[in-house]
Amino acid sequence: MTTSSSGYSPGLEGVIAGVTAICSVENGLSYRGYSVEDLAQQASFDEVAFLLLYGDLPSSVELQRFQARVAMARRLPHPVRDLLPQLPNWTPPLDALRTIVSALAHFDQDVADNSHEANLRKAERLLAQIPVAIADYHRISQGLQPIAARQDLSQAANFLYMLRGAEASESEVRALDVSLILYAEHEFNASTFTARVIVSTMSDLHSAITGAIGALKGPLHGGANEKVMDILREAGEPDQAERWAMERLQLKERIMGFGHRVYKHGDERAKLLKQLTRKVAEERGPEYLHWEETAERIEAVILREKGLQPNLDWPAGRLYNALGLAVPLYTPIFAMARIAGWSAHVIEQLDHNRLIRPRAQYIGPGPRTVVPLRDRP
Repeated sequence: MTTSSSGYSPGLEGVIAGVTAICSVENGLSYRGYSVEDLAQQASFDEVAFLLLYGDLPSSVELQRFQARVAMARRLPHPVRDLLPQLPNWTPPLDALRTIVSALAHFDQDVADNSHEANLRKAERLLAQIPVAIADYHRISQGLQPIAARQDLSQAANFLYMLRGAEASESEVRALDVSLILYAEHEFNASTFTARVIVSTMSDLHSAITGAIGALKGPLHGGANEKVMDILREAGEPDQAERWAMERLQLKERIMGFGHRVYKHGDERAKLLKQLTRKVAEERGPEYLHWEETAERIEAVILREKGLQPNLDWPAGRLYNALGLAVPLYTPIFAMARIAGWSAHVIEQLDHNRLIRPRAQYIGPGPRTVVPLRDRP
């Protein structure tokens, strides 16, 4: 269907559904006026999270105080932590995270306070708690003991430490940190819009984030990064990749990780992360560099045949594999980054709230008369 005279646009594609001072995708992605390229090259995820929540990049003192507050909140209430081993062992990590965020609301005394200041406090706590929940559940599901968070590490460094029990290398931390920056915010995407709709009813931040995680679960939004290694393993050796890609295209199969509804001429985030992904792969050895070569062959075919370039999920999936992370962690890492953007949008929506209540174009039967039950055929 196409846009009609009534203004209907399937999927709300191209429809302006609100205003925001947080992010723009016009003429390249920017967060509060800063290009994502500059942020990825010149800032850390911790700085970007502060920027999204507070509106400006922090001074060194502001950053130290922000990091200290977040680090102090890196813990789960005992009843919530005790819930993790009770979840069925087939529970996907993103589903577990959704449950944990909902449960955390019961232990946050600010939960019902929708003031700007209270929402910032809650956002900082969730920024700290979500990586802990992801790491703890992963280790418990693998039959391992959780590792206590450290207060002296950045978000990216602490997350890798909690998963491994050892500090990651500088290049590994930097690569993960940049991926978090690139995933942190993206205007009115499906999960962010979900969060804004929820709080437009004057609901609370935890409810909005729970709903956003539910929206992220869908494979048309989050989850594409989890398919990357499946694609590469199926394609096989680099010298087989071109033939594999051509066969998939001839069968009209969609290859995940390419194209984007907003970016018609390529996703700059993918270009930024590709360089760091290759660097980590080179450090990890030939097995990981092998996947980079296969990926480049597939990229060339899809660009030549379909005119599509990679989106962020394409290098992110390879990076997380090179970091030794389990595939079910990939989308939760997306959520771990996007909590900064989700929270910023929740706060912005509540600060200037108007109930989000769109209309629908009715396409059902015309007016009909109810026939009494005894007279119906």
